[in-house]
Amino acid sequence: MDAAKKVAMIVGGGSGMGRATAELLAGQGATVAIVDLPNGRGAEAAEALGASFHPCDVTDEQGVDAAFDAVLETHGSVHIAVNTAGGGVSKRTISKDGPLPLAEFRKLIELNLVATFNLNRLQAWHMSKNDPDDNGERGVIINTASIAAFEGQIGQVAYTAAKAGIAGMSLTMARDLGSLGIRVMAIAPSLFATGLLEGAPEKIVKVLTKDAAFPRRAGLPIEFAWLAESIIKNPMLNGQTIRLDGGQRFAPK
Repeated sequence: MDAAKKVAMIVGGGSGMGRATAELLAGQGATVAIVDLPNGRGAEAAEALGASFHPCDVTDEQGVDAAFDAVLETHGSVHIAVNTAGGGVSKRTISKDGPLPLAEFRKLIELNLVATFNLNRLQAWHMSKNDPDDNGERGVIINTASIAAFEGQIGQVAYTAAKAGIAGMSLTMARDLGSLGIRVMAIAPSLFATGLLEGAPEKIVKVLTKDAAFPRRAGLPIEFAWLAESIIKNPMLNGQTIRLDGGQRFAPK
């Protein structure tokens, strides 16, 4: 799919990998709608890029519906969706204080997996109404998993379960939507220079990335954006999860 003159909805587009993707697509002529937390950096990013901003907490079902209504009212359609919102904390299955509280496990599943599916079902629905391009394509959905989906570290049990779910949805959802000309992919990054790792001391980053093959450093947000761009452009990329990790495999801790 050619991003030019298409509407790209970037969830989590106010910073990090989402913002880098928004910048890249805007530079290619896409109309960008940034969806991010009301108190985040989404409004600032939208102003800088000439994009629209739609405040939303992805765990708020009614808020997500309202954000979609606003995007459609502003732009009329959605052709490209890149979903980068999510996060996690480190807690073991059991600790000296007892088992991991079930509410905390559910919270991470809601934030990462359930919220991603909720976005996907709405994105796909609106994409299904698009006129197909010359190749019969109506839309592209890109989700964000993690290499923790495949080798989660100690304390990442809830995060691993959520990200593995995102990776696992790719093929099934692509099959669900294939007859409509909608593709579904996921990117599984390793450690990237975003969030808490952004601006971290070089000594700490070296320890965290020592097991990578090359390069032994944190990934850059633009490198995520480059892969998203390739997925959007290449119609044969569908139904899978691509690791973006420099050959890194997480050790147990």
